Amino acid sequence: MHAAGAEAKGGAPADCRLGPSKGPWVEKLQSLRGMVDLLPAHTPLWQKVEATAREHFRRAGVQEIRTPLLEATELFARGIGEATDVVGKEMYTFTDRGDRSCTLRPEGTASVVRAAIQHGLLSQGSQRLWYGGPMFRYERPQAGRQRQFHQIGLEFLGFAAARSDVEAIAIAWDLLADLGVQGLALELNTLGSADDRRRYRHELVAWLEAHRDRLDPDSQQRITSNPLRVLDSKVPQTQALLEGAPSLADALRGESHERFAQVRFGLEALGIPFELNPRLVRGLDYYSHTAFEITSTQLGAQATVCGGGRYDGLVEQLGGAPTPAIGWALGMERLVLLLEQAAGDAAAGPAPDLYLVNRGEAAEPAALALARKLRRAGLSVELDSSGAAFGKQFKRADRSGAAWAAVLGDAEVEQGVVRLRPLRGEGQERQLPLAPPEELAALVRDRIGLMDRP
Repeated sequence: MHAAGAEAKGGAPADCRLGPSKGPWVEKLQSLRGMVDLLPAHTPLWQKVEATAREHFRRAGVQEIRTPLLEATELFARGIGEATDVVGKEMYTFTDRGDRSCTLRPEGTASVVRAAIQHGLLSQGSQRLWYGGPMFRYERPQAGRQRQFHQIGLEFLGFAAARSDVEAIAIAWDLLADLGVQGLALELNTLGSADDRRRYRHELVAWLEAHRDRLDPDSQQRITSNPLRVLDSKVPQTQALLEGAPSLADALRGESHERFAQVRFGLEALGIPFELNPRLVRGLDYYSHTAFEITSTQLGAQATVCGGGRYDGLVEQLGGAPTPAIGWALGMERLVLLLEQAAGDAAAGPAPDLYLVNRGEAAEPAALALARKLRRAGLSVELDSSGAAFGKQFKRADRSGAAWAAVLGDAEVEQGVVRLRPLRGEGQERQLPLAPPEELAALVRDRIGLMDRP
């Protein structure tokens, strides 16, 4: 497997080796740079985001599609564009045993379109689809950006009207707002039709060539490969220079202006605020007409959490019939970073309903059976399997976040009871009979205040 700009080969870094007191040096295995483990303390927030997204998609009649992580390299070369940074510098590509060039997917849209064409979905009518999962790009890892990263995305295939752009944006906006992301702002632009961009590209290239010496090195290289990407340069000197560049808006024909006006009118009607950004071009070649990004100022500096746009030519480009389409993707890592900062200590995982403290020859198997019965009755129960002294188990019960501990020792088993002890606030210890599981679960719910839960 290789990626452009791959790190130099060599032995493991010094800090990746452990020197035991006896025996040979042993290499400590670690995850690859930019491939991050998602530990139990963080998974609840990811699950919350995923569950909220699923609910928003369900309400909007959007169906899930799942595509392979590995695709033919040609899919991305044709779909994303060979001149893009993603294809030229960032893809994880290798030749498999069948001598085929394969690539770990760097984004989701091309794979969804390929699947829709391959399985004839578009012959069944317009498709409202969503996907989620890991993507791969060889980039410099930083906070909220890794080499294996995760996206949730939406694709509307077969929708041409401007109101479909508005609906797609509204779904993303409402999802982020529902998750509690603060400081949201929508940046909006239009890239016009393919004919509009061809006219503008000619004007822009001529202007860029005349100012080549004042451009940063990356922008100089993009003049011949992908000149519209120069507009999105983050180099301050280049940004200042581009103030005098030809405007894409001036190259748009009447139909494109009218379509963009309809998108703006639709957003205004829904009360979704937006700012026009004529430099917003997105990084992939397949975009046309509407392009947008949703940003947040929650971390101080403005950060993009969702981006997308219209890509009316992509389906045909990948071998399907001409099909209008629009979509977006949000980055999970950056989104979770925002939510963790906002949640603070509340970002910890959900506490169990009960922590089952148990010790004794008869109590330990009885506790295992009791935990199973209560779980099957719908309660979340964390069973202490340490066999440690009761004092140590109660300390773990307190750290679990549970409001109540269920206590089962040999004496309780002999008496046919279980004791409920409050771990938070005030309350008295209570004793319940080890009744049939449904009856016991109802009694436990009543005692610990969960009667409103099924």
